[in-house]
Amino acid sequence: MGEWVTTSTKVRREILEKAKEYNINVSEVLRKALEEEVKKKEEEHARRLLDLASKEVAKIDTDEVFEELKKWRKER
Repeated sequence: MGEWVTTSTKVRREILEKAKEYNINVSEVLRKALEEEVKKKEEEHARRLLDLASKEVAKIDTDEVFEELKKWRKER
């Protein structure tokens, strides 16, 4: 796994007090939330790339590709 760094954030005091009252590991909760958000954004980015790629692939004339392959095989 990668190198760890320290970051900080501001939260309302009452939220932090309640978190302590309920023995919530704030660092763990924030770390998991950030990891989930990054993963979500990576998945959205991958979906956009796949959508773009599928649109480009749809433009390909398969008949033309097959004809070029036939020519290439005959030349070999």
